[in-house]
Order: sequence, then structure tokens, then C-alpha cells
Amino acid sequence: MLDEFLRIARALNGAGIVPTLMGSLGLEVATGRSWQPSDIDIHVRGDARGWDAPDELRLSDSETIRRVMAALGYELTDLHEHEFRRGGLSVEFGTINALYEFAGVHWAELPLRAQAGVQFRLPTPAQFLRMYEASAQDSYRAANNNSKGLQKIDFLRQLVSSP
Repeated sequence: MLDEFLRIARALNGAGIVPTLMGSLGLEVATGRSWQPSDIDIHVRGDARGWDAPDELRLSDSETIRRVMAALGYELTDLHEHEFRRGGLSVEFGTINALYEFAGVHWAELPLRAQAGVQFRLPTPAQFLRMYEASAQDSYRAANNNSKGLQKIDFLRQLVSSP
């Protein structure tokens, strides 16, 4: 799945977009532990209102992202979630701008990485911990993904606190 993210990120870089790898795949890359990601979560610059922004305005470069994803063979299947599908793979885009309000992590503080000639941002384990702790307080996420999220929080707390 990482190879597919890098393929997408390379195409986004070509359009002037530096994506942030989030979710279970991002956590897997940041920690080296397998989290069995079921999709690819990518965050990009967007409206600071996050989920409160209208679907069509939430991502700054939504038209560019649509063109890039279509060129890679993906179809937009859910505008609200900014979900694209190709075969059985789901790629969802979110806005990185609301991250500070949500978890106290500013997007500009996310480390910039380069891998296989691709630039992307990837949170550190400590930043992921802050995000997952904030997510645990979110009623939707808590109701729909609580046990997996709590496992990640426990793991990250141990990882961040160990010397």
C-alpha cells in the first residue's frame, strides 16, 4: 500500500501538492509496526473549517486532485469524504488545516520526508499520539473505531515515553 501512496504522492508533487500521509498507513511508516491499513488517508491544504466547510470547498486544490486521481485510474465515489476508489482500494483526502484546532499539532511542524524521489509530510509518533488522543474524544471516531484507536494510543504512549 505504501508503494501506491508514493505513486499518488509523486503525481501530486508534479501538480505542486505536498501531501501528508495519515491514518494507519502513516502510523505504520512512522513506527515500523504493521497496523493492517484498509485504505490510504492523505491530507492536503484546505479550508481551516475542516468538516464544517462545504464539501466542494474543503480541499484547496480539489480540481487538481480530481484530475490527478482520474489520471491514475481512480474514480471519485464520495464527495463528502473526498474518497476515490480503484478496484478495492480506497483513498480518502482530508484537510490538514484543522489539525491544530483538533489536536494541537500545526501542519507546518509535520516533518517533510523524501522517499523514492517523492516529497510528503509524515507525523512523528508523538504527533500521531496527540492526534489519536484527540480522536478518542471525538464521538464519531470513538463509536466506530474505538478498540483499534485505543491500541494505537497505548502503543504510542509506550513508544514516546521509552528512552
